Amino acid sequence: MTLILDGRKFSEELEQRLQLEISASLANAGRPPGLAVIRIGDDPASGVYVSNKEKACSRIGVASYGTHLPATTSLDEVIRKIESLNHNNNVDGILLQLPLPIGFDETLLLSIIKPEKDVDGLHSLNLGKLIKGDSAPRSCTPAGIMALLERNDIEIEGKRAVVIGRSILVGKPMALMLQSANATVSVAHSYTKELSLLTKEADLLVVAAGKPQMIGAEHVKDNSVVIDVGIHRVFKNPELGEKSGYKLCGDVRFKEVAPFVHALTPVPGGVGPMTVTMLLVNAVNRWQHHCGLSLTMGDLLP
Repeated sequence: MTLILDGRKFSEELEQRLQLEISASLANAGRPPGLAVIRIGDDPASGVYVSNKEKACSRIGVASYGTHLPATTSLDEVIRKIESLNHNNNVDGILLQLPLPIGFDETLLLSIIKPEKDVDGLHSLNLGKLIKGDSAPRSCTPAGIMALLERNDIEIEGKRAVVIGRSILVGKPMALMLQSANATVSVAHSYTKELSLLTKEADLLVVAAGKPQMIGAEHVKDNSVVIDVGIHRVFKNPELGEKSGYKLCGDVRFKEVAPFVHALTPVPGGVGPMTVTMLLVNAVNRWQHHCGLSLTMGDLLP
């Protein structure tokens, strides 16, 4: 029987743990953890993601310093906002919500965030520390995947892993984390030829391609583990279009793949909740660092 990797349930367990950690240390810290999410423009998906993050902060007792700036905001204004948050001692973590509107330099803005407040793990210094295996904030989605695998006793060491996608958000840090866990890792991308020949060798397949339902039974090895990072809003019936309504799906054809694999993440309810929770883990970890508290999040940070 296929094991469904329930990210929603695990994230709820972790939120309870984080809430207890904050409550236990609040008196010694003198303040709650603080997280600032910067959103620029009115991308609808970004609005949903930011709202989910702010609600999660509220649930566990993290103070939210969110900022929503119009797309017409000048680059200098955004830089000044980031710098003010860098110097705000009540803010432990800063996240720049991606993607940015056209005209904004993502690399530049990410580089301005203090590395020790970079709760998305995307600053060049933190990515470099990931390569070296040094302690630093870790990219939330791959870190969440690693925690979910460990929670379900899925062995990584010695396994053959394939990651589809090479973005700095997911693909590249995911490959590095799997390598650090002693997997043999291959990275596939849009230029990979004969993709199914590569993925059929994978004991662990992580799909972050950004293409709805591109991976089917012909791509997976029997009894493998498949992690679906994608989430897309598509027509229930493409022929009827909007009249048929919408549904959410991932990069993997779930029903087609499920009978052949050992474990699989659902969409929604798999990787997505873990991404938000690992953001909270990073924020609480930074708070513990900044306030001189005992560091208790190490088991969740690869």
